[in-house]
Amino acid sequence: MLFSKKLIAIGLASFVMQAVAAPYDNDGQSAASAAPQRENPLLKISQLPFHAPDFSAILPSDYLPAMQEAIAQKREEVKRIVDNKQKATFENTVLAFEKSGVLLDCITNVFFALCSADKTPEIADTEKKVTPLLTELENEIAFNKPLFQRIKYVYDHELPSLKGEDKKLTEEIYKQFVRDGALLSEEKMARMKEINLRISDLQQQWGTQLPAATNDAVVWVDNVDELAGLSEADIAQCRKDAESRGGKAPYCIVIINTTQQPLLASLDNRDLRRRVYEASIHRADGTRGHNTFPIVAEMAKLRAEKAAIMGYKNYASYSLEKTMAKNTDNVRAFLSQLIDAYSPKADEETKAIEAYARKTMGASFQLQPYDRFYFSSKMKSEMLNISDDDVKPYFNIDSVQVNGVFYAANRVYGLTFKRRFDIPVYHPDVKVFEVFDRDGNSLALFYSDYFRRPTKRGGAWMSAFVKQSSFRGFKPVIYNVCNSAKTPDGQPTLLTWDEVTTMFHEFGHALHGMLSNCKYNTLSGTAVARDFVEMPSQFNESFASIPEIFDHYARHTVTHEPMPAALKEKMLGSINFHSAYALGENLAATCLDMAWHSLSEEQVPTADKAQAFETEALKGFNVLNVQIPPRYSTSFFNHVWGGGYAAGYYSYLWTEVLAVNIADCFARRGALKPEVGLDFRNKILSRGNTRDGLEMFSDFTGMSSPDASTLLKARGL
Repeated sequence: MLFSKKLIAIGLASFVMQAVAAPYDNDGQSAASAAPQRENPLLKISQLPFHAPDFSAILPSDYLPAMQEAIAQKREEVKRIVDNKQKATFENTVLAFEKSGVLLDCITNVFFALCSADKTPEIADTEKKVTPLLTELENEIAFNKPLFQRIKYVYDHELPSLKGEDKKLTEEIYKQFVRDGALLSEEKMARMKEINLRISDLQQQWGTQLPAATNDAVVWVDNVDELAGLSEADIAQCRKDAESRGGKAPYCIVIINTTQQPLLASLDNRDLRRRVYEASIHRADGTRGHNTFPIVAEMAKLRAEKAAIMGYKNYASYSLEKTMAKNTDNVRAFLSQLIDAYSPKADEETKAIEAYARKTMGASFQLQPYDRFYFSSKMKSEMLNISDDDVKPYFNIDSVQVNGVFYAANRVYGLTFKRRFDIPVYHPDVKVFEVFDRDGNSLALFYSDYFRRPTKRGGAWMSAFVKQSSFRGFKPVIYNVCNSAKTPDGQPTLLTWDEVTTMFHEFGHALHGMLSNCKYNTLSGTAVARDFVEMPSQFNESFASIPEIFDHYARHTVTHEPMPAALKEKMLGSINFHSAYALGENLAATCLDMAWHSLSEEQVPTADKAQAFETEALKGFNVLNVQIPPRYSTSFFNHVWGGGYAAGYYSYLWTEVLAVNIADCFARRGALKPEVGLDFRNKILSRGNTRDGLEMFSDFTGMSSPDASTLLKARGL
């Protein structure tokens, strides 16, 4: 769609709107006559730096009336374009369309950030009310024939004479209208509108049900002895989590968004490991009350129907047309190459772990998926003489952010960061930093929200309160959200290596937004192909292990001494220990995504057959492995049912290839040389969607195409 509530990342309005009409009291008299009318802060320009949202002034009740007002304004702006009696031109049609909806963009950008990061009951209630309103507007615009005819006229008559971003903007807007169905018959348009409305409603249901299912999947623990193997900090966290969730027992283990749970690597109690694992995999499949399969089955069917209406054999073919991969054959060939190379390594890894477990558990011991992390961790500790508990004291979250993530950005791109305490935030855990460029000029604002809470959905992500656009006069206001456990007050928050790399990953997305230097909002920042957008984030992970960067942040949380050389060598050498699992779970999830979205409407299974379909799909791709389940099973695969990754989850592996190739290029030229970072910034990070992704990749690396053979090597396989 031309306007997606799931992916909005645009700035605050640059003009002042009048407040919504005042309510009336029981006497029918205007309440404004009895008290001064309060202006809705969302309908006027923010006075904060960068037009950042003023969370100190915004009330939950402000969002709905503000969006209603902004929707009305967007309609009027589109109507003015359509009613223009002059011949359609780039300026009076395409550019006018790009100008429209700034107020709506800014409000929804803030609102939907809260829907993911701090979804209180008030926010959830507003989301239910506003979702159909926004979808109706999307349909009105997408199927507005007079509007499309004007855009098509510009595309047909002016495109050859347009240059640079003007030409790219015209192409993108025209092609998006076509993809949304602007060339369909009246009958098909009517059906497409119905499909869009229903999919939007289903995604809203998913966005409510899955977090509830994950929150309800906690595992209650009555006795601290059952938590044997956990560190004191982890036990304290279990106690804190239990208290915050009603105290049904003294302790509880919170389920995170992925299938496997990190604490399984430490829990000695096998039955508790089983309970935790089963709580994870069954959180939303009906076993424990919550069942998302009806949503999945209906959404998959509607997507397949949508693709058929548009003339494609399935939704994957429709979706992939606008990506680097281009079609399902290329994606399947890419996956097949990885699966063939990975499978023998995975089998060897499983046999080795089970053989190790049998040394202590007996010759008849059968390894289960909830045992794998536990015995793999013990093998790692014994073979490499290292464990997570050895290194976590060196990964203090504050040091990782300031001395790692920020320091790397300074060394590579010349950026500096200053904490701002005067800018309001939506939750006390959020920090705000002003970002300065190498010339000392103020470049952006960056918000970090790293700790989990019941009102936040699982996972980690980046988006923008204000998206960069020189045309709109906006500098970027970017945020990162993660879900690390917050330790009790007074204790340092220590991270695992996976959490460290997640912070670097999400900041790679943030850099893509902060360093954007584009004219148009539609093209700026991360508005690139789905199988290109993850490249800057995956590439940024590579800086976490570069010695100079690592030594700067990996310091003991008490003594502040750097990690000893011997421990560092073991730690960095252990990164790819038993790495077949991580690749396998990603491949399995990717294949599930492709399987669901490669179906025709008639082939989509009913909700009661969804679990069986998952099993058969994994078998068909040759990735059915009890020991290595998908990173996300169908019933809690938020990326594809609640996010923008339908038929696109493969992009994490696809862009990892790009990222490895780029990291190799950095290593050859000098990973921390400012001139290399500047070249990467100028040719890729600043360009948004103003150029083709492959062209940008080739321009920087000198490679005509990505080299997929480097992926397995980079993963230690």
